[in-house]
Parts: sequence; structure tokens; C-alpha cells
Amino acid sequence: MTKKKIQTVLKHVVCVFLSLLVIVPFYMVLINSFKSKSEAARMSLALPTEWYFNNYLEVIDKGNLIQGFTNSLIYALVSTGLGVVLCAMAAFVLCRKRTKLNVFIYYFVLCGLFFPVNYVTLVRVLSSFHLNDTRVGIITVFTSAMIPFCVFTIRNFVTSVPVELDEAAVIDGAGPISLFFKIIMPLLKPTMVTCFILQFMGVWSDFLTPLYLSSKSKLFPMTMAVYQFFGKNKSYWNYIFADIVLTCIPVVIVYMIGQKYIIGGMTSGAVKE
Repeated sequence: MTKKKIQTVLKHVVCVFLSLLVIVPFYMVLINSFKSKSEAARMSLALPTEWYFNNYLEVIDKGNLIQGFTNSLIYALVSTGLGVVLCAMAAFVLCRKRTKLNVFIYYFVLCGLFFPVNYVTLVRVLSSFHLNDTRVGIITVFTSAMIPFCVFTIRNFVTSVPVELDEAAVIDGAGPISLFFKIIMPLLKPTMVTCFILQFMGVWSDFLTPLYLSSKSKLFPMTMAVYQFFGKNKSYWNYIFADIVLTCIPVVIVYMIGQKYIIGGMTSGAVKE
């Protein structure tokens, strides 16, 4: 066997191994979601001795998943839509007007990519503005959390947009608002859609932020419905696994719909100045 064939085989082995690391946990969750309470507690990879399809109906009813789905959809859509548009506007200004202040603001914003969130301080800040335990407060936190990544990604794409387009639009009488929304924003569609999809999936899957910022069950997203079935004196693993599957379905659908935009947007944003 030649050296090239050995390398090819090794690459395939590594790819299969990495794929199994992702597939096996999903398979375990899916299979155990159809088992009885006692059988699911073993967390085995074997098929159920008896299929309990009503586990999903029980989860939807007892876990208040309709309300959780509504909350998750509100948090994800509002915060992501608002965040991506505002970040695109900020990235355009920071890229076109490279003053010392704007350069400082840009690198200051990038610091958010490296520093962890301090939830204790965050709760105190929200409490001082009377936003703790409110949907507005949770949406505000989600929106602010996506600023560093979105500004960085969109700004790299803006650098590839010719300045001559701005000048031509201004000569034709376009103001700052119409310049951005009519000329620049359509060109930013690939990278903006990429940011929207990635951040939507991140907000939808976030567990810690709602955990720290909400104590009312009416504010809980789908990710926190698991608390209805897990505690000190009870552990309904069959319901927990069913809840995980239902929570993942919207994320998978969004990714499947937007995967072509993610690939195109990330490639378009890979521009060096």
C-alpha cells in the first residue's frame, strides 16, 4: 500500500471517529426518548423493548412546551433580528470612518469575544434598570452578547464592498439611512443571513442566560422545560430525552434551511485588509 493510500485511509478513520462522537450521543438521546422511565435510566444504546411514543405528548403537556416554544421564538427572533441589523449598521460606520475613536471602539467590542459573561454583575445591572425577570431584559442580554461576533464578521465583509458605491449613491442624493438600507444592506445579505442563523441557533440553545435572568416559569424557554422532569427526588430520563429532541428540532430545521448561506457568508467574510 502506497504512502498516499495510507494517508487517505487514516483520514477516513479519523473522520469516522469524529462523526461517531457526534452521532452516538444523538442516537442515544433519540432512542431513549421512546423508552419507559426505568429503561431510559440505563441510558443504553439498545432499541426499546416497547416503544412509548406518548412520551412526547406527556412532555408537551407537562413541560408547558407550547409556552416554552413561544418564549424561545420571541427571544431568538427579536434579539437576533435586532442584533444583526444594528451590528451591520455599526460595522459599516466603523469600516468606512476609521477615526482613532472608531478603531478603539472596534477593538473594544472585539474584547467581548474573549471575556466570559459575569452573570452576578449582569443581574445587578439589570436589576438597577428594573429589567431583571423580564422578557425585555433577556432580549437585551441576548442582543448585546452577539455584538462582538456579528460586528467582526460583517465588518470583514464590508471591506470588500467598493467605496465608489457609497460615493455614487451620495452623488445621486442618497442620505446615510437610504445609503445603508438601499445600497449596502442588500450586498451584505450573505454575511447577515449567516450571522442571523448562527446567532439564532445560539440563542435558541442557550440554557444559562435564562436560568440566571428568569425566576418565573412564564419566562422559561424550551431549554428550561427539562426542570419539570429532573430534580432531587425524581428523574424522568425518558421525558428529559424527549424534551431534548423537541428542543433540537427547530435548530436543525433552521440550519438545514440556511446551511448554504452559512457556507457562502463565512467564505465572503474571509477577507484580509
